[in-house]
Amino acid sequence: MKQIELGRTGIMVSDWCLGTMTFSNQTPQEDAHRQIDMALDAGINFVDTAEMYPVNPIRTETVGDSERCIGAWLEKTGRREDVVIATKASGDQSLIRQGAGFSPDTILDILDSNLQRLGTDYIDLYQLHWPMRGSYMFRQNWTFDPSGQDRAQTMDHMAGMLDKLGQAQKAGKIRAFGLSNESAWGTTKWIEMAEKMGGPRVASVQNEYSLLCRLYDTDMAEMSVNEDVVCFSFSPLGAGYLTGKYRNGAVPEGSRMSISGGMGGRNTARVHEAVEAYAAVAEKHGLDMTHMAMAFQRARPFKVSAIFGATTVAQLEHLLAGDDVVLSDEVMADIDAAHRAHPMPY
Repeated sequence: MKQIELGRTGIMVSDWCLGTMTFSNQTPQEDAHRQIDMALDAGINFVDTAEMYPVNPIRTETVGDSERCIGAWLEKTGRREDVVIATKASGDQSLIRQGAGFSPDTILDILDSNLQRLGTDYIDLYQLHWPMRGSYMFRQNWTFDPSGQDRAQTMDHMAGMLDKLGQAQKAGKIRAFGLSNESAWGTTKWIEMAEKMGGPRVASVQNEYSLLCRLYDTDMAEMSVNEDVVCFSFSPLGAGYLTGKYRNGAVPEGSRMSISGGMGGRNTARVHEAVEAYAAVAEKHGLDMTHMAMAFQRARPFKVSAIFGATTVAQLEHLLAGDDVVLSDEVMADIDAAHRAHPMPY
């Protein structure tokens, strides 16, 4: 498994990351623990979770259960040094801490709760799940309106957060700092503020990125290259669309679509047309579409660590079988043609 540096931190992580948003919900704890073992055996040392997980659906009574599941694995195996753990503080999600989000006054308490659930003394990559000023992610790009933002308030918030996270870093509670669902402007402002005051520098941005969602390809890509920020991509398989399991109207039992038919705004007529276009590329070149979608992440001109989720052990086995797939120039040319024909399918 290819290893990349997490920003400028010196921390080396695999360029595939095991996502855990189904752990303790769709994926029972025993299967979740087996998945972590399998990932490590395959050379994946990176595991991502969050305060709000599991999802689909998010429920107040299950908040933090995915972290607890990982904590149980750590307690059972004692393999803390073998895994790089990333987790997040949730934004203003109404089911989590009564929608309070995070602030300089609360972030250290939130971090302590993450640590307690994980059963560890430190978190390798601590991320802010959503910008408190708002975000265009998750289909909000169609109507995004930043005109109500208060720049001075945003700068004060960043400075206060970095001060507290710097304290946490000095105390050994976090090793690196990352963002999620963030913009190029926001990321560069976090970086500038960190350089100004000596706080932890942004190492990664966890945004959606796949063959079906390529908002990262322009200004975010430029930011990543010039600022050494890793694209920590979520939904690289298009929430399951790029596995082909939803083709021809299929809705497998227990799948995300069977639980949430809207697929977080992804279920459109256009997406099915785009999936068929990428399926045709894979079939033309004798590739499995899942493997092609993951190999695409490695073919980008900026650093990517792709977070995949596998509800079942069988899904994980199939995905890992494509670790050595490399896309030829001919495949990439056909992917480019499909993207131009279906640029924003959701």
